[in-house]
Amino acid sequence: MITAVRTRAEVFRADTLARLRGLTVVRLVGDLIVLVAALLLDVWPGPWAETKASGWTLAGIFAVYVVLLPLRHLLPATAMIGGAALTFLGPAAMVVLSYTAGRRIESWVKAVVSTTITFVAVVLLWDWDARPLDIEPVYGMLILITIFGVGVALPFLVGRYLAQREALVLAMQEREARMRGEHKMLSRQVRLRERSRIAQDMHDSLGHRLSLISVHAGALALDPSLGEKQREAIGVLRSAALTGMGELRAIIGVLRAEDGPDDDPATRTAESIDSLVADARKAGVLVSLVRGGQAHPLPSRVSHAAYRVAQEGLTNAAKHAPGAAVQVTVKYEPDALVVEVRNNPSRAGSPGGAPGVGLIGLTERVRVAGGILHVGALPSGGFRIAAVLPYEETALPDEPEDEQDEAESPRGIRKWAGVGSIAGATLVLAIIIGGFTFLGAQPVTEVVSQENLDRIQEGQPEADVLALLPAGDEPLVADGERKSQASPEPPGARCVYHITDEQSYLAKGTRVVRFCFRDGKLVEKKIHVQRTGQ
Repeated sequence: MITAVRTRAEVFRADTLARLRGLTVVRLVGDLIVLVAALLLDVWPGPWAETKASGWTLAGIFAVYVVLLPLRHLLPATAMIGGAALTFLGPAAMVVLSYTAGRRIESWVKAVVSTTITFVAVVLLWDWDARPLDIEPVYGMLILITIFGVGVALPFLVGRYLAQREALVLAMQEREARMRGEHKMLSRQVRLRERSRIAQDMHDSLGHRLSLISVHAGALALDPSLGEKQREAIGVLRSAALTGMGELRAIIGVLRAEDGPDDDPATRTAESIDSLVADARKAGVLVSLVRGGQAHPLPSRVSHAAYRVAQEGLTNAAKHAPGAAVQVTVKYEPDALVVEVRNNPSRAGSPGGAPGVGLIGLTERVRVAGGILHVGALPSGGFRIAAVLPYEETALPDEPEDEQDEAESPRGIRKWAGVGSIAGATLVLAIIIGGFTFLGAQPVTEVVSQENLDRIQEGQPEADVLALLPAGDEPLVADGERKSQASPEPPGARCVYHITDEQSYLAKGTRVVRFCFRDGKLVEKKIHVQRTGQ
């Protein structure tokens, strides 16, 4: 228990210090504006008082505001509950305290508990004697719920909604930043892997050529017509070729261990696309091969890149569009080789797997070969991979700039942020609107108009007087609260009480008129003021 208290104290202390360090001039000015606005809206002439506060009363109220409003940043729940317990605190300050509590309280359990305690405090400390009319308790409670909903619940829910939305946006930004970093790292890894394969191809091709140089040099050294100096030069040439081949194997040859036997560049050329298509057809893929143009000699890098385009296209089609027809096109144009793989939409109606990173490596492979790769969806719903490759050997291009280095801020925000707060605000509004709708649907009769009051005179028949009076009582005001402060009724008379339509708050009560009947005639018409709280 003591350890938990110490931990909470340390957390509170750290949060307080962090907020103090984060204070800026703008925030200080903003809090000062909020304080002054709350004082101006609440103190003059005061939220519930009928006379202006002055002297020590005004100084005390000012001191409470100066302490309580800044305290809302450190102890939001305590400040909100304390504000509800202070009966002289005005509605403007209560709105500020409730809004800040909604922004600062993170736990939904603490939020529910704090708002419940605040409501209980409002109910227990509500000044029922300050009502302008003595109304029945059910309607008084409805008015109280309305005041609590508008002054406490709605600001609290608005603040909580904004806090949840801000936290969600921040989480989305962090998540997208992390995903961009992971994607950047993954792209770099795929490029390095593809470059290692390219290095392996160079190792195989260059090693083969060095082996030929060494073999030819060894055969040439056996020629009897050569002199001693020529034999010595040939020996040096053969030794250099063998040494270069050994060093090449030592430096690059280890890359062979990362790939399987199918990565041999000698078996992965543009001419091998036929066997690649045949293997895919045996595996059940509906694939066709279209060749066009006059065949042209291709550099090893270009030929291998063409093979990889066809291979990646068939792999993606089988993975993401199972059962769809695929067409592989190898066309020798006058100035470039075009390799294209396109597939129809999947028969299953949805992709058959998650997108991989093969296209990243393929882009690097085609780029190194000096070509251009196009990848995209077709208007028909299918997919297309096409590469344009040069016939000539080209120098390795420079590494492109990473397009993710200057990523834009995320604009997509989950639309369900703060749904709980919105639902709570909707519930509060529904209770308020529903309560007043129910109140408005009650059979409330009109009060006695001044015109009818002037027409009614003592001595008139009871039937004529009743015809000018409302047919029933006003349900907002109980009958006992209309006559408890009236003078004694005339002996033997039957009296009815009605509220007049002319009321004055200066009277500090409700004007009620009494009509007393005896022997079928009006014997008394008398108006009295039913004062509140008496």
